[in-house]
Amino acid sequence: MSPTRRHLLVVDDEPHIGLLLRPHLERLGYRVSLARTLAEARTALDDRHAPLDALLLDLHLPDGSGLDLLRELRDAAATRRLPVIVLTAEGDERVLGEVEELGAALLTKPFSPSKLTARIAAMLDDGPAPAPEDPR
Repeated sequence: MSPTRRHLLVVDDEPHIGLLLRPHLERLGYRVSLARTLAEARTALDDRHAPLDALLLDLHLPDGSGLDLLRELRDAAATRRLPVIVLTAEGDERVLGEVEELGAALLTKPFSPSKLTARIAAMLDDGPAPAPEDPR
């Protein structure tokens, strides 16, 4: 399946993460929405007009923990299977273990956009994503 129809939500309070990832992912054909707080993420998740295919989630947000949001997603039938990649600098093994138990993939900061792209493509079964400079 082409990533063109895939809608990703990036939840991270660090502005440079969105500024880096959005153009990179859009160039590869993904639709990208950004949220900088849990409140913005919940609003985006509730938007029935823009359903999400995957979530890229930071654990440390100004209004709470991304881990709490991940727990909520797994508790709700509608989002139980939503693919999630946790982007974090967190080093606490207990927290990282819970993230994995909840079925999310982990990518530690700092990360390369190409590594993230490969993880997203594999998670969504999009096959290998073309390199950004690939004219296709």
